Parts: sequence; structure tokens; C-alpha cells
Amino acid sequence: MKIRVINGPNLNMLGIREPEIYGRETYEDLVGFILQSAEDLGVEAQCLQSNHEGEIVTWIQQALGQADAIVINPAAYTHTSVAILDALKAVGLPAVEVHLSDVSAREPFRQVSYPAMACQKVIMGHGFAGYREAMEFLISPAK
Repeated sequence: MKIRVINGPNLNMLGIREPEIYGRETYEDLVGFILQSAEDLGVEAQCLQSNHEGEIVTWIQQALGQADAIVINPAAYTHTSVAILDALKAVGLPAVEVHLSDVSAREPFRQVSYPAMACQKVIMGHGFAGYREAMEFLISPAK
């Protein structure tokens, strides 16, 4: 199984940006964790990160025919991007939305997720482990 892992804006700043919320581990640490988790689970993961909405939409579209599933952390685009929602709906691949923090316990404007409307599951507040949980969910036969 091939899983495309797409991370949105500011995740490249992990370890620097609001460490009291996101921790001190870096984006490179996250990628290492995801790739090791994928290897442990017997799947192939491709990790991508962009601060640009259009690039994220393109990567979702390109997943069709290249990946079997998507794990996406849309970051700030979670609450604003109908374009990402539409791309996820267009490709129709199984998808899980992941957030390092528990966005449901944060600011009111973070309470709506557009991409989640096209995802089978949302995992919040589990830090890096949420990505592994997402992959485990996607490979489980009883989704």
C-alpha cells in the first residue's frame, strides 16, 4: 500500500513555532517518524509539505493513480480551504485528517474543518503518533 502524507502551512516550522502547543521536535523528526512507522506497518509513505494551497491541491490530484490513500494535515487550511475539500472529493481516495494538537479545544475559528468532510476519520491531539494511527486505520480491513 502506498500512502501520500501531505502536510500544510507552517509545519516546516515545527520545533520553532509555538513549542508549547506543537513541541520541540522538528519537521525532519516528523518525517523520520512517519517513514519509520510506515516501514513498521509494511506500507510505503511519501511525505510532502507546502505552505501553498494550490500545491497541496495538485499533490492530492496527483495521488490518483500514484497512491492508495492520503493522510493529510491541512494545518491552517483546515478552516478555510474548500479547494482542498474538493480535491479530496474529486480523487475519492480513502483519507484521514491529522492534527498534532487538539484543535477542538482551541480557538473558536478552528472548530470547522472543510477537508474532514471528505475524510473517513479525523485524529487530533496525539502529536506525531496521530500519523501512525492514521496509517493503521487506512490499512485496517474494517474501516
